[in-house]
Amino acid sequence: MPQRSSLVEPRVLLLCLVAVVLGVCAAFIAQLLVSLISLVTNAAFFGRWSTQDASPAAHQLGAWVIVVPVVGGLVVGLMARWGSRAIRGHGIPEAMEQVLLNESKIPARITFLKPVSSAVAIGTGGPFGAEGPIIATGGALGSFLGQLLHVTGDERKVLLAAGAAGGMTAIFGSPVAAVILTVELLLFELRPRSLIPVAMAVVAAAGVRYATVGTEPVFAMPYVDEPGLVALACYVLLGAAIGLVSVGVTRAVYAIEDAFAKLPVHWMWWPAIGGVVVGVVGYFAPLTLGVGYTNIEDIVAGHFAVGALAFLCVMKFISWSIALGSGTSGGTLAPLFTIGGALGALAGFGMVAIAPGLGIDPRIAGLVGMAAIFAGASRALLTSVVFAFETTQQAHGLLPLLGGCAAAYLVSALAMRNTIMTEKIARRGVRVPTEYAADYLEQVLVRDAATRDVVSLRTSDELGEVRRLLASGRTEYQHQGFPVVDDAGVVRGVVTRRGLLDPAEPNIRRIGDMRLRPPVVVHEHHSLREAADHMVAEDIGRLVVVGVDAPHPLVGILTRGDILSAHRKRLKGAREGGRHIRIREAIRRYTG
Repeated sequence: MPQRSSLVEPRVLLLCLVAVVLGVCAAFIAQLLVSLISLVTNAAFFGRWSTQDASPAAHQLGAWVIVVPVVGGLVVGLMARWGSRAIRGHGIPEAMEQVLLNESKIPARITFLKPVSSAVAIGTGGPFGAEGPIIATGGALGSFLGQLLHVTGDERKVLLAAGAAGGMTAIFGSPVAAVILTVELLLFELRPRSLIPVAMAVVAAAGVRYATVGTEPVFAMPYVDEPGLVALACYVLLGAAIGLVSVGVTRAVYAIEDAFAKLPVHWMWWPAIGGVVVGVVGYFAPLTLGVGYTNIEDIVAGHFAVGALAFLCVMKFISWSIALGSGTSGGTLAPLFTIGGALGALAGFGMVAIAPGLGIDPRIAGLVGMAAIFAGASRALLTSVVFAFETTQQAHGLLPLLGGCAAAYLVSALAMRNTIMTEKIARRGVRVPTEYAADYLEQVLVRDAATRDVVSLRTSDELGEVRRLLASGRTEYQHQGFPVVDDAGVVRGVVTRRGLLDPAEPNIRRIGDMRLRPPVVVHEHHSLREAADHMVAEDIGRLVVVGVDAPHPLVGILTRGDILSAHRKRLKGAREGGRHIRIREAIRRYTG
């Protein structure tokens, strides 16, 4: 008899405890990474030994600034060649691949190689954010602890997600968005047994951040008025346009990556080659160097003029896309937010100039652009909305964010199959889940799918009479196994066709006196998911279905075919929905 599934098990308490420790550790590692980036930045651009926050844009190196990203790229290439190739990229796709293919097992060396390589790449001017590396580092730490504790693959996945979410929370102070990010991009499920530990981890990480950094929003934004109906519609249209841009950005990044793959040099040298572009762009546009979180804050605060916005947007895209395509180590969130925010603010200024009476606020437009480009590029819709809200704490921007990100998501889903997070691993033949629906088999009970008109044998039946029935050719006696019940209808065992035809057994023998197999049974109130898992565990293709009430009388038989047939209703509904869509399309074409 299979155990009834439950929402959570007592073992989740252990996962929660480990997740809290992970959240605290990830928070301190995130702060350490930020300090390490500042240390490299100060050393590379200002020649001083300090962990104080410093922007590469304030350097006084002149044309020598071109050399700094090249040196950083060379160091990262060497680390990838002789340390681990897994440090290349922006972190999240690599974590997704380990979750999907390797039971969430990440090599322990990634825990320190990834943050160090990212600190070198970003600290020497790489146009990346720290969020991707710290998500990857926190995930690697969670995976490492999971391997030490010898937990199951599913539990290790939860710990990986808890570490990643804790790291993101510590960087941005966005605990809710961090939880949603793990659901949309790492867990590929929404179950209490995985959601609760991750939530505990981000609460712990947020507590550390509040105690050490404070509770101020990362991207401080002035108060904005609530948008009217027309303005809201404009923000939705803006989100759709940004969604189209996100498609172009994604394709451009991978086209550049493909171009690097055609170079007649080892991939170890690619980050240095990309560093040349980063340095040249940084010479003309210093604001493109480094993480650029202050750029995002200035965009949503309305501190940029139109010309400066356009220049920053173009130059940041050139620098980031080529650097990312070269395979160096760094994140994608901050560059995407900069590009999308600048585009949104530009569109907002344009709408104000054309139609000042619409009530458009360029700051909200920038906020929508910032979130919409990430929603379109990653398809992490809810993450994008909640993240933009938590990092600015602008309640009046929430509805424009929801509409704009939904529109961007729609356009992106219609225009491209994979995302900036999944394209790389999809090319390797990995199928990434994109929809998280309730398990259909959990919704169907065994009693609704089992075959009830089943032939059973009684313990009092003589073997000779049963053999005559088997030889009669009647369809109902052509099965390979039969349940055996007593005179009260209670199942006593199962006998196979082979056992019934065994010549060593005399015809006068009673079925109840034969050697019966213990029945593998399931209650009629079990779900088909529980029944299917029971079949796999017992390595059989059919289950005896019994009633819930004692003495548990025989109800029927459940086969693998019955489980497959249960999907017919679901498939029928999907086909009818598709047929209705096709009918509407035909009517539209006919009416012009």
